This record gives sequence, structure tokens and C-alpha cells, in this order.
Amino acid sequence: MRKHLARELGLLLVLVLVAALLALLAPGFFAPGNLRNLALDNLPLLLAATGMTLVIVAGQIDVSIGAQFAAAGVVAGALAKLGLPMALVLPLVLGLGALFGACQGALVARGVPAIVVTLATLAILRGTLRWSTGGRWIAELPAGFQWLGLGQARGQLAFACAALALVALTAAALRWLHLGRAVYAVGCDADAAHLAGIRTARVTCAVFAAMGAFAAAAAALSAARYPAIEIEAGAGLELQAIACVVLGGASIRGGRGTLLGTALGVCLLGTLGTALVFLGVGAAWERAIQGALILAAVAPEAWSLGRSVRHG
Repeated sequence: MRKHLARELGLLLVLVLVAALLALLAPGFFAPGNLRNLALDNLPLLLAATGMTLVIVAGQIDVSIGAQFAAAGVVAGALAKLGLPMALVLPLVLGLGALFGACQGALVARGVPAIVVTLATLAILRGTLRWSTGGRWIAELPAGFQWLGLGQARGQLAFACAALALVALTAAALRWLHLGRAVYAVGCDADAAHLAGIRTARVTCAVFAAMGAFAAAAAALSAARYPAIEIEAGAGLELQAIACVVLGGASIRGGRGTLLGTALGVCLLGTLGTALVFLGVGAAWERAIQGALILAAVAPEAWSLGRSVRHG
């Protein structure tokens, strides 16, 4: 717990320092319109990183979430164009996302490495999307699709409340429910968890199903903001989500991590791209900085493990 608190306080300090730097060098960054857009742009990342936290804490990885994100957005747009009301489109897309994730989890639980399953899924989904749409965006969406028919002002508020509520409920489940404790136990030592009576295969399926549902929710919130849906949406989302999770203090080997840390990681990485623009730094550096931050977050743990092995 103290290690989690130290990492979270450290991230908070970095955020404060970045904010102070921006206040000095680019005060326009804090314009209300820019902050509102920044928050809306990063709500999908927050949802994706929440699902990724569950997967990583359970000792797994999912590099297909960008492709799942794109597929869910296309499915939502296609269903809306068929005339289905948004009250039906949303649960259908979330259910399909959860089902797809559960199928991946079942393969992983059967012993197929998660990196193999999710890399294959990424390729299959991206190829299928290009073939089925002919590379064209999903346009001419019905009027009730954008902002879920609530209008921009109410839609923005509804999106923010829905995303934050989902994250808060998931954090509470991880902290207080038996399933949440089981996720940590499986991530720490799957064999010991099995001997303790935890059904590890079910936990694996559950975290991948949750990842699929969170990717679908992120896609629905993102797609509903725009008049057309891009089939290549979500490119690089897996890197961003993993970076947010490990920056927040989660162990890439599983068994450790909090959603508060992940949320702070989202705040830091989500601010990065816009901050670079305001500071006059090329946006092309964003991905490079994300990769460097992942290495910086993982290296101390790897160094500590290496020392313990050598001295063991």
C-alpha cells in the first residue's frame, strides 16, 4: 500500500510540475475550452486503461484493444444506420465487446499465450474491418447517434459522468469484492490461487471480457462525438493504455496496480500531446516519449528483480 501511495504521490507531483511549466510557458493551455476538449478526448483512454489495468493485474496483456475499439465503433454505427435506437445499440455493442473479450480469455485460460491471442485478434479485426467497409468511413449516421441525441452540452456531461461512474464502480469492485481480490491473487501466483480454491480460468475470462466491454464503451463514447466513424480509429491505443497502467504503478508481471494510479497516468499521458503542441514541440515526439515513460516505469522493477535473483 505504501508503494502504491508513493507512486501515486510521485505522479501527482509530476502533474503539478507539468502544470506549473505550462502556466509559465503556455498559459493558453488552461483556457476553459481547451481543458474541456482535453478531458473529453481522454475519456476513451481512461476507459481503455481501466480495462487494461484488470488484465495486467491478472498477469496478462491485451494488445488488440485498438482494433477492438475500431470494430466496436463501426458496429455501433452500422446498427444505428439500420434504425436501431441508441438505447438498444449501446447495450448490444457492450455485450458484443464483452463476448469477444471472453472468447479471447477462454483461449488464454486454455494455455495459449495472451500476446499470441491478442496479436492474432488485432490482425484479424483490422483486416476484417478494411474488407467489410472497403476502407470507407461509416458516414451518414442518424441524427440521434451524435451525442446520443442529447445535444452537445448535455452529451458532454453525460459522457463524463458515465465514464467516471464506470471507473469508480470498477475500483470499488477491485477493492472490496471477492472477484477483485481474486484478480490480484491470480496475478500474484496463479498456481497458489488455484490451490486456494480460486477458479483461475474464470478469472482470466472475466478480465478479458471486462477489457472487451471497456473497449466497446470507449469506442461508443468516442464515435458518438463525430458525424462519421473512422475504421482505423484506435491506432496506438494499446500503447497508451499500457503506458498509463505501468506509470500508475501496476506491475507488468501482475498482482499489483490500482485504478487511482492508472487515472493519474491517464492525466499525465493525456496531457502530453496537447502540452507538446502548446510548447512548440513536434507532436511526432509523443509516441517516443510514451515508450520512454514505459521503460522508465518498468526498469526499476526489472532492476530490483535482477538483483534479488543474483543475491538469491
